[in-house]
Amino acid sequence: MSNLASYAVTEKNSRGRLIKETGPTGRSEFQRDRDRIIHSTAFRRLEYKTQVFVNHEGDLFRTRLTHSLEVAQIGRSIARNFHLNEDLVEAISLAHDLGHTPFGHAGQDALNDCMLGYGGFEHNLQSLRVVDVLEERYADFDGLNLCFETREGILKHAAKSNAEKLGEVAARFLNNKRPSLEAQLANFADEIAYNNHDVDDGLRSGLLTLEQLKNVSIFSRHLDVVTKRYPKLTGRRLVHETVRSMINTLATDLTQQSQVNIQNAGVKLLSDVHEATPLIGFSEEVKREQQELKKFLRDNLYQHYRVVRMSNKARHTIERLFDSFNSNIKLLPTQYQIKFQQEKQQAIADYIAGMTDRYAIREYRRLFAIELE
Repeated sequence: MSNLASYAVTEKNSRGRLIKETGPTGRSEFQRDRDRIIHSTAFRRLEYKTQVFVNHEGDLFRTRLTHSLEVAQIGRSIARNFHLNEDLVEAISLAHDLGHTPFGHAGQDALNDCMLGYGGFEHNLQSLRVVDVLEERYADFDGLNLCFETREGILKHAAKSNAEKLGEVAARFLNNKRPSLEAQLANFADEIAYNNHDVDDGLRSGLLTLEQLKNVSIFSRHLDVVTKRYPKLTGRRLVHETVRSMINTLATDLTQQSQVNIQNAGVKLLSDVHEATPLIGFSEEVKREQQELKKFLRDNLYQHYRVVRMSNKARHTIERLFDSFNSNIKLLPTQYQIKFQQEKQQAIADYIAGMTDRYAIREYRRLFAIELE
């Protein structure tokens, strides 16, 4: 990657791994990170973890796995335009949801409520815990022993109390510093992916309609462009072309505005990035449009009664599982009973967060169904 920008993360300016290892052959350190993430158990579990719609509601809705792949694709494409480290962006993007609970944000909120008296729960902190501690694949260390910059990018935010416990990887939250541009970019790629693909899934599910979305500026504008270019286009192709056009506009705007921000800040080195204000971002006009789209999705999709009903079931499932395990740890699998002796309720949170949707449903039935298996 000899064409990387002077402020990009490279193997030379990387802070390396917590545990020293012999360098990889035939691939970069950040390609090694990506490969370790892809081969992890937590990554495979994402196939059966909810994005918005629970997996069994339809085969074509996004899951945490397909979402992560889409974030990585968008992130890599934009990183190439910036001459940033594509492999690092990809690794962060693929790992950013590894710690997510079953049942999407409803599951996370429920588990956080259960853990309020025990330190709380936040999925990006759990993602870092997965790659640092919970994955058990290597003889020489727990976790995946990823590079500092990959771990830093996974940790998108942290409260002061958590940052103080996490050490160097969270020091920026205490010192008012910024992560790499690659980490900032992966965060925006996540936003581009979930906003636009939630539109697509919302339309596919029938919970959203084109008539509703015509009232949203960014969608209406791109729908007009597509219908003028293809006046006879209808159905799924019309939706796909419109969403594709929206993603292209967002990626282009993010690239152009961020390049202006970098130039205006006089950034030359990675150390300059850490000291500057956040440099990756949309123009003010597109930022307003994104906020409008987010509000629309919150009001019309995430709060749709069918989604709320499923979310309510999810919350009930998580809460009953946690309460049962917490009141009688002998209900936990043996390895988590052992972990509980040292880590207390965190062991329960690890077990529940690691579940897929269907495993959580199955475990609920095992504990509470009257009929015998």
